[in-house]
Amino acid sequence: MTKRIVAIVFIFICTSVAWGILGATIFARTQTSRNSLTGQVASTWGTAHEQGPATAFWDEWVSRTVETVVDGKKTTRTSQERVARPVPLESSRLNVDLDLEHRQKGLVWYSTYRVALAGVYGFRNTTSEEQVVRFTLPFPAAKSIYDDLSFTLDGQPLAFTTQEAGATASAPVAAGQTVLLGVGYRSQGLGSWRYKLGGEVAQVRDFTLRVKTNFRGIDFAENTLSPTVKREAAGGWELQWSYRNLVSGVQIGVTMPEKLQPGALAGEISFFAPVSLFFFFFLMLILTTLRGIDLHPMNYFFLAAAFFAFHLLLAYLVDHISIHWAFVICSAVSVFLVISYLRLVVGMRFAAVEAGITQVVYLVLFSYAFFFQGFTGLAITIGAIVTLFVVMQMTGRIRWGERFSAVNARA
Repeated sequence: MTKRIVAIVFIFICTSVAWGILGATIFARTQTSRNSLTGQVASTWGTAHEQGPATAFWDEWVSRTVETVVDGKKTTRTSQERVARPVPLESSRLNVDLDLEHRQKGLVWYSTYRVALAGVYGFRNTTSEEQVVRFTLPFPAAKSIYDDLSFTLDGQPLAFTTQEAGATASAPVAAGQTVLLGVGYRSQGLGSWRYKLGGEVAQVRDFTLRVKTNFRGIDFAENTLSPTVKREAAGGWELQWSYRNLVSGVQIGVTMPEKLQPGALAGEISFFAPVSLFFFFFLMLILTTLRGIDLHPMNYFFLAAAFFAFHLLLAYLVDHISIHWAFVICSAVSVFLVISYLRLVVGMRFAAVEAGITQVVYLVLFSYAFFFQGFTGLAITIGAIVTLFVVMQMTGRIRWGERFSAVNARA
């Protein structure tokens, strides 16, 4: 009996090493895929957006007197320099729609989204003269597209020009007049959307930002403001940030929810596989000992191979189909291998009932617990405790010395 247990332990250790190599391979493939494909996704779809507020300036010509010394003689030169004077931003009204569209490349899912922005900024000419004001809307990302880009001033279309950093338009604004600059566009981005209130520490007045999402799993990154109002909407949320007079050094932002990453999930399941096989071997050893069934270490070797087949097939199937369908197919294949094999070794009833149910619990259900992030450890711990309780109740009256002696005598 001792030699048999040593042989089973050796098979378990070898299979665990194979799982470690497989898991490391999966993570390496995932990281390589992410490094090579992230740039491609960003170039074809767009990068994360960080939208800044519209700005307004008028140009003032200022005389500058410069004194120079040439050959011991002082000379004075007066020049005209143009200085950009800011026009105060009195109010901001912004509406943003975020539509999430996950896209898969290889072993990685990317959180891509479409964004539609419509905003109205109020600027006031505080000077005593009419000024030609230059309005600028910065682009939130350099690598992106902007469709239906529009500028209006007090509801009237305003001609604009575009540069790499943003779009600019000019218009005269009377002394003391407050004008409403309307801006809008449709674009697309990746990962997160942010609104930058200003510089490192910015002051905003009469500010309202409404964001509507088509997803529920919203998250707010570090150093971002939580919404002042949060309401559920059809399929998502309506978020609102409203401030009368805010001074802050943080931004407003929404991080897109991520789907289960098939590569990372397959790798985690592979690294955890030795735990599943340990419970399966433990139950098989207990059940066969109680039933007087003789399972040779070679039988355990083929059972371990059937378990390994689940993870090997999963590692390469998730490249091509949904992680959920891949999990179902791999589970069915592995369970079929075990039942069809033990049917020949022991019999159909033991193969389908004892072995089949044990494999479903400790391979399929334990592995499926990884789909529920945050509850995996708890689910497996509960399963382990229940297993311990059941086995203790089954074997509490057994005299193990006598049982092992009987097994050794048969061997």
